[in-house]
Amino acid sequence: MMSTDGPPAYETLLWEVSDDGILTLTLHRPDALNAFTVTMARELEDAFRRVNDNDTVAAVVVTGSGRAFCAGMDLSREGNVFGLDESLAPTLDDMRERLDSPEIADGVRDTGGRVVLAIYDCTKPVIAAINGPAVGIGATMTLPMDVRLASTSARIGFVFGRLGIVPEACSSWFLPRLVGISRALEWTYSADVLTAEEALDGGLLRSVVEPEALLDTAYGLARRFVSGRSPVATALTRQMMWRNAAQPHPLEAHRVDSLAMWWTSVHDGREGVAAFREKRAPEFTSAASRDLPKWLPWD
Repeated sequence: MMSTDGPPAYETLLWEVSDDGILTLTLHRPDALNAFTVTMARELEDAFRRVNDNDTVAAVVVTGSGRAFCAGMDLSREGNVFGLDESLAPTLDDMRERLDSPEIADGVRDTGGRVVLAIYDCTKPVIAAINGPAVGIGATMTLPMDVRLASTSARIGFVFGRLGIVPEACSSWFLPRLVGISRALEWTYSADVLTAEEALDGGLLRSVVEPEALLDTAYGLARRFVSGRSPVATALTRQMMWRNAAQPHPLEAHRVDSLAMWWTSVHDGREGVAAFREKRAPEFTSAASRDLPKWLPWD
């Protein structure tokens, strides 16, 4: 049974938290196939930032209303459909030195990238339940999610080449890590729309299920991720896996792993070991919003 628990209602999203802490975040523009807008971008970024401070949320499942997941950018708006300021002449120095200045943040930065960075920073497991077409940003926004499930009716496309633009939402960082650079280039060069089975074969998806089983499968996986688990250890594990995999040498991962192991072993690890010895379920009391260590290299 779902109960509403979270921020005030969004224009383009639905936020529902179950009694066991699984947040269903639903893209909700069904009449437009949940096409992505600047408003949706802002609301998704806000939602994933809120998740980190909300200890009633243990994991997030993202899906779409109606028959689509997200049909890509809404190309029907007037002016620059991506919300960009065409009067500017931005440089790479601007992106390094003024990334968060209003002019660059609102007029230059890729809105999908801002969403993806918020998902990347999330301290809770995130599962994509791709219920239908997911193209353009509808596909790239799922890349920083930990697991992608799809229904048999899903279609996934990195279709930017058809519009004369490039892949966005940090997908040039994420997609090769998930499927390898050769397949990532094949999919982005061709701009083909893939069936769910083709995306599964390419390593993008964990599994493909019938539409009526999609959410139950996602919820079951989410519960396996968080039931009886330390919220702090889960948060650290998520960030360590995503970030340490991009380190230039395993020694850098060793530095972070050592500190994280020390921190968890003297906090929730005490209860975990005691529960193991006593043959009982652990009762972890930490909260990711307040109990993460202060030395986090990504903070």
